[in-house]
Amino acid sequence: MKTFLWIMAAFGLTALVWAGTAPAAELPQVGQSAPEFSVEDQNGVLQHLGDYRGKWLVLYFYPKDETPGCTAEACAYRDDIQKIHQLGAAVVGVSIDDASSHAEFAKNHHLPFPLLADRDGTVAQEYGSEMRLLGFKIAKRNTFVIDPLGRIAKVYESVDAGRNPAEVIADLAALQGAR
Repeated sequence: MKTFLWIMAAFGLTALVWAGTAPAAELPQVGQSAPEFSVEDQNGVLQHLGDYRGKWLVLYFYPKDETPGCTAEACAYRDDIQKIHQLGAAVVGVSIDDASSHAEFAKNHHLPFPLLADRDGTVAQEYGSEMRLLGFKIAKRNTFVIDPLGRIAKVYESVDAGRNPAEVIADLAALQGAR
């Protein structure tokens, strides 16, 4: 009887998770104009896509500040920031956490790049990176390389948090070599 109850409880929880999950919008495709954004970062500075016109931009979405995978990814970008800058690119992280959470996260891990506080999930939704789980909005772990003209140059869906920065660096070099 205990086994039956455990199975029913597990099934019920699985059904609840699926019932609370909504599909995200479609990801922008390579060659399309990157969706515009205007969102405050961890320092209260309004960041716009247009601020990065003329340079490459790595826009990465992550679910939650101070979680293991998100911390690993942010710290990997931090550790590789000089290589990314040498390729003429900037890095911007985006999650649905608020600016004060981002400020603490950036301070704790010495993150030298903006973290956008996409509180209502608008930017994540525009980039096909919003997900609802149990009624809560979170950002999916997707990354976009945006070229100096504001077009999507590369899309990484459901990335491996630890490997994504190295993949981005290799692809930035290849994309720039192809021009």
